[in-house]
Parts: sequence; C-alpha cells; structure tokens
Amino acid sequence: MENLKNQLIDLLTENARYTNDQLCAITGASLISVKTALKGLEEDGIIVKYAAILNTEAMEKKKVQALIEVKVAPQKLKGFDSYAEEIYHFPEVQSLYLMSGGFDLAIFVEGENITDVAMFVSEKLSVIEGIVSVQTHFILKKYKIEGQVTRPSQDGKRQLIQA
Repeated sequence: MENLKNQLIDLLTENARYTNDQLCAITGASLISVKTALKGLEEDGIIVKYAAILNTEAMEKKKVQALIEVKVAPQKLKGFDSYAEEIYHFPEVQSLYLMSGGFDLAIFVEGENITDVAMFVSEKLSVIEGIVSVQTHFILKKYKIEGQVTRPSQDGKRQLIQA
C-alpha cells in the first residue's frame, strides 16, 4: 500500500486532474485500492487540497502578490506556532512558512493592488505584539510556479543585449 501511495503522490503532483480510472491504468492497481489509498492520504493530511496552478500574469484580472519576511521576538510561552495561527487566518495570506536564517516567517500574500498589501502590512501584520521587523518584496514576474515553467522557452534563444 505504501508503494501505491507514493506512486499516487508522484502522479497527482504531476497532474492533479488524473481520474481514478487513469490512476488505476497507470499504476496497475484496482479501483478499490486507489480509492482507499487516496482516502488514506487525505485523512493523514498528506494530500491537503487538489488545486490548479495559475499563471496570474496571463489572467485578465491581475492581483498583486508579495513575499513578506517577518522577524519575531521570542516571548515566554508563545512559540512560532502561536504567531503562525494569528497570521494564517487573514484572508490575504496565501502561504506561511517557518524559516531558518535571517528571518523567522515567510508569508506569501495577495491583494487587489499594492495599497491592499501595504494596508495588510501596516494595519494587520505589524501591529501583532512581538513582531520585530517586516520586509515586503513584491513579486514582479513568475518564471516557474510549483515546478511548472510559466511560458515555454524560445528554442534556447537568448535575448540580445547591446552595450
């Protein structure tokens, strides 16, 4: 069963639109086995969500996205998880990670415009007790998202630059 689960994880990471019948055909497993394995992966929290990866630059209605680095002051009886729980409830927050290195939390946020992101930082994030510093980086262009290149290469051609 573990081997089947690992195969399903690899396949669904490659393409979450595979049907159960397609997964059966590729893995050689029965429909019952595939359904049982998928249900187990979902119940164990390994598969959290099935989602489309969007290239928002190609969409008509564009949103502003930013990476926010946050440094927190350690407080007695308040670990990183409590900061995360306070932050991840905000609807602007798309992803939140505990990091090693120069900052503690990496937050990916999305807003309708730069002002939305700025208001999130100034009115919601920076007022949380224990936050020492916040650094916001706006995402200007996406070349690869979740392992997928956003646009095909131009036959290996490089852009000419003249000095």
